[in-house]
Amino acid sequence: MKISKKTDYALRALFAIAEPSRKGTISIRELSENIDISRRFLENIMLEMNKAGWVKSITGRNGGYELARNANSITLGEVIRHFEGMVAMISCVSVYNYEPCSQEGKCYFRRVFLNIRNLTVQILDKTTIASCFSFQPISKDDIFKEEFIGGLGI
Repeated sequence: MKISKKTDYALRALFAIAEPSRKGTISIRELSENIDISRRFLENIMLEMNKAGWVKSITGRNGGYELARNANSITLGEVIRHFEGMVAMISCVSVYNYEPCSQEGKCYFRRVFLNIRNLTVQILDKTTIASCFSFQPISKDDIFKEEFIGGLGI
């Protein structure tokens, strides 16, 4: 599964707003600069996230954005599903975007993709915005560890 830029930017914005050291609201200008996204594109994403109930806009001199819900109650799964529509890698194992396949009755690899979907959903649905702040950022070395080199293109 690969997420779109829009989902990536939405997650960046949520994490910037939820940053534990942040006090008060963050302006759209500051948010845009902070997470390296064009202001125009970010404004559309923020409108969508406002409608979804994750953020709220505060008007006035010290206005900007803040979380509308606690960071412990917003999961990566709900954000990704909102912007992507599905988590499954192939549509024949998707719950919401299921598309039948002529090979379903005799497909031997479909089970693997169903397992991947189930494990991915379990992780994404139990991982909240707040819980991610306990992780250490990964380095390039983490990505290219020797045990994963054989899986080119992961």
